[in-house]
Formats: sequence, C-alpha cells, structure tokens
Amino acid sequence: MEIKRKVAFYTLGCKLNFSETSALAGVFAANGFERVGHSQPADIYVINTCSVTEQADRKCRQAIRKFIRQSPDAVIAVTGCYAQLKPEEIASIEGVDLVLGTDAKGRLFEYVNSMRNRGETRIFSCEINGVDSFFQAFSSGDRTRSFLKVQDGCDYKCAYCTIPKARGKSRNPSIASIVDEAVKIAASGTGEIILTGVNIGDFGRSGSEKFIDLLKALDRLEGPRRFRISSIEPNLLTDEIIDFVSASEKFLPHYHIPLQSGSDRILKLMRRRYLTKLFREKIEMLRDKDPYTFFGIDVIAGFPGETGEDFEDTYRFLEELNPACLHIFPYSERAGTDSEKMEDKVKTEIISARVKCLNELSRRLHRDFYIKNAGRNEEVLFESSVKKGMMYGFTRNYIKTEILCRKDLAGKIIRVKLTGISVNGNMNVEILDSEIQHTGL
Repeated sequence: MEIKRKVAFYTLGCKLNFSETSALAGVFAANGFERVGHSQPADIYVINTCSVTEQADRKCRQAIRKFIRQSPDAVIAVTGCYAQLKPEEIASIEGVDLVLGTDAKGRLFEYVNSMRNRGETRIFSCEINGVDSFFQAFSSGDRTRSFLKVQDGCDYKCAYCTIPKARGKSRNPSIASIVDEAVKIAASGTGEIILTGVNIGDFGRSGSEKFIDLLKALDRLEGPRRFRISSIEPNLLTDEIIDFVSASEKFLPHYHIPLQSGSDRILKLMRRRYLTKLFREKIEMLRDKDPYTFFGIDVIAGFPGETGEDFEDTYRFLEELNPACLHIFPYSERAGTDSEKMEDKVKTEIISARVKCLNELSRRLHRDFYIKNAGRNEEVLFESSVKKGMMYGFTRNYIKTEILCRKDLAGKIIRVKLTGISVNGNMNVEILDSEIQHTGL
C-alpha cells in the first residue's frame, strides 16, 4: 500500500488568505496528498503569510523557524504578502526551500512537485505592477460558512498601507465564474457565504460589471441561503448597495467598514477617500433601513501627527456613531510607505494607551448592541462545533448565540428569541420553531 505524502498549511492574516490556503490545499489533495495539522510531522509545510504590520512579519518568521525545527527534512514553502514584499529576507532563513510571490502562488503545487532535491532556496516572484492574473479561491471544510474570494489587489494609495505592493492592482474574475463557485459551495451544504477580497467594492473597475451586479446575480441563486459582505470602503458603499441589501432575504444586515480616524485632518494625511461627513451619512442610512444592522469599524491609533485633540475627535466620533464593535490597530510603520517618512511620530507608550482606551470603548459598544437586541426574534445558523457542552451560532446581524448542545440544530437556520447575555458574553436564545422545539437532545 502506497503511503501518502503529507502536507501541512499554516495561515496568517485575513480571511482572504484563509480562502486561498483552502484552494491550495485542494490542489494537493487532488494530487494524492494527505493534509495534516501544522503541529504534526509533514513532508511539506506551506506558510501563507501576512505583512500588514511589523508584528505580522515577526509572526511569519517565527512560524517558518518553528516548522524547520519541527521537521528538518520537510520542504518549506512560503507564500503570501510577506513573501511578495520581502522574498530575500525570507530566503535568508536557513531551511526555506521556496518563496512564492503573488503571481506564483496559484502554481504552488507545480513548483513543489518539480523539486528534485533540496539545497539552494528558489524564489519565484515578479514586479507587482505586472501581476494581472486572478487566483480563484474559496474556503471549504466548514459546513457553516465559506469565504469566497471575489476580488484581489487595490488601486488606492493610502499613506500607511503596503497591500497594493503586496497584491497588485485591483482585479476580479467574471460574475459568471463567481456564481459557479457559489453554486459549488452551496452544493457542499455550507449555509453561509462571505464575499471577501482586498477592496471588494472596487469590483469591476476594469470592466463593465459592477459590484451591485454581482450581488444581484448571487441573490438570484436558489442554493445559497445566506450571504455576507466583508470589509467595504465607505466611499464605495453606495446608496444602491444599501437599498439592495436591506431588501434582500439572503444578504444580511452586517457590514465591516474601515474608518481609520475620526479626525478629518488625519484622514487627509492618510490619503483616505472620504471625510467623516460621508462616513456619518452612510451609517445613518444603514440605521434608517434597519436600526439593528451590525457594523464594525476599523480604526488606527497613533498615525504620525495624531495629536491628543485628533484622538479625542476620533473617540467622540466613534461614540456618536455607536457601532457594534471596533477593530483597533496600533499604527505600525511599514517600509516603503509615505507615512514612514512623516514627522511627528507618536510615541509607543501613547499609542498603547490610545489602543487600550479604544478597546474599552469597543467592549462597551459591543455589550450595548447585544442589550439593544435582547428580546428580539431572530434567525440563527448553528455551528457543529461544541465547547463545554454548548454550541454556537450567529444571527443575521452577527450576534453570537449559545445554547446547550443539540446535534439536530447543526447547520440549520432556526428561528429564536434572544433572551439575554450569557455569562460567556454571548446571547442566550429560546427556540421558536415549533417543529424542532421538542426533538431529542
């Protein structure tokens, strides 16, 4: 009996990376490899990296060295944003065999399979401005949700960001090909599809198809039961998109919208494409359509030049917007960005204090959102995973719920009443669907 070669994957960063890793793993599986956990011995380790912050780079290096120590004879292949931005830095780590940039990522199996012997590290990369291919991907293996990649790259030139240099220009496949992928996901029994990319609202920039056209095409499909839109820029969140999602049964009232600063002065320094007035208008429009819409907001603390007054403006603005949660990032200086050259850098200890302050605000906002929803009837898609006798799920507006484990609920969308916050900080629920109220535990 032939022993299958084993491959392990380790992914850092965004959901886009996780969808791409899943697609890469599928190629190895189709070619006879057995996928194992990254903590197990393997013949090949694939590290899909992130480079959004210096801390992300450090985690990537730590992971690479860990797997080299864990299995010294294994092939070590590194791809992702860090591999595109700093291939030589990765190649200098003794034990790394392959470094694959953005354009080479989709051919990872081909490169690994063509290796005849280990020795000199091989780098496969190109100038990022020349990248125009699109690596289609979606995550699999989770019957609850799948992340479907619909767009890649970014044409924006924000002063702090390296993503355009890591992923290239904005590009996307055709709507027809994405619809085909969504049909495959639904056929596997997955209940929810999250559209992901670098700047998904920019879908179709180089062609005649637009993001709203994609939403409408997906909404018409019979198979998928739920769709969520991942992060979308406020200037690209059009009135038409808001109107469409609010009227859709499948697209859910849940948005992740990057703000980055509540100070117009800092937004201009960042070279964002909106000011606080537009951002406020978008949030007010969302609330007018549905007062229970979940929206999370990205914010950066300590951008160069951010004064105490700028931070206070940001804090007050976030309090007034009253989102469901904040995603807080301490400013991280990235080589080659315009902000690297800016003066008036904020001291590390001040950045840490501002992050702590915003974290406290986020916890309060999140709890307030849950309290606001208590007593409402909602629909929950329950997950199959169980922890300490409890199972979990998410409402349409992204409230995490918990209930005593009932295997008959896994993968189902169930009508419930939200009864109050649990000791774990989730929402307790009471089942309303009469046909399953009294089925076996």
